[in-house]
Amino acid sequence: MTPDTAASPHRPHILVVDDDFDLRELISGFLSQNGFEVHTAASGREMDKVLQRGDIGLVVLDYMMPGEDGLSICKRLNQKGGPPVIMLSAKGEEIDRIVGLELGADDYLAKPFHPRELLARIRAVMRRGDGRGQGEKSPLTTFFGWTLDNIKRTLQRPDGVQVALSNAEFELLRVFLERPGRALTRDQILDHLHGPNSDNFDRAIDVQISRLRRKLNDEANDGEEIIRTIRGIGYMFRPLK
Repeated sequence: MTPDTAASPHRPHILVVDDDFDLRELISGFLSQNGFEVHTAASGREMDKVLQRGDIGLVVLDYMMPGEDGLSICKRLNQKGGPPVIMLSAKGEEIDRIVGLELGADDYLAKPFHPRELLARIRAVMRRGDGRGQGEKSPLTTFFGWTLDNIKRTLQRPDGVQVALSNAEFELLRVFLERPGRALTRDQILDHLHGPNSDNFDRAIDVQISRLRRKLNDEANDGEEIIRTIRGIGYMFRPLK
């Protein structure tokens, strides 16, 4: 692991979790040369020790590892409100990508990949995180009795109970809240989330929206849908009152 004494408070901290030593070293070296303080771990157990530092801004996580695999680790991090996750995997099929994103990954990159592509994905995910709350008139956004805290990234139901959101679900909800009453295609939603060069599949957006709908119970106090499906177009967040 990167020695703590070499860490700089001005460099974002990244944790690379992969059982492949050579790949860990390759990623670590490249990211270090591009402005990041990089830590490495070969397993979920080692990862947990590094995360105790409290300053890890993002985890680059391998999909297939012995012992606790990447999907299980990703789900665990999501449930604990951990840092955003970019999953790496030799499994490039659509279903694997969907499962990874459904379990809370913020992005998914199939091996083999160019290090510069990983760097671009990391910067995009961290840029979304760094921008939270900016441009908001208030740190709180209310809608149909719900309250979204744009600083703490938490969601509260009308009855006061908090609902856990993954990083991806938070960003997706923000996309809708910033564009109420507008019909958005899947491509437009992807562009707002990941930028115009995203290669995420439309189906992955459908899965994430389905998860968000379940958490919102998908209806306002009057029983009408909050996130509507617009046949032949995509989705629309109900206009705010």
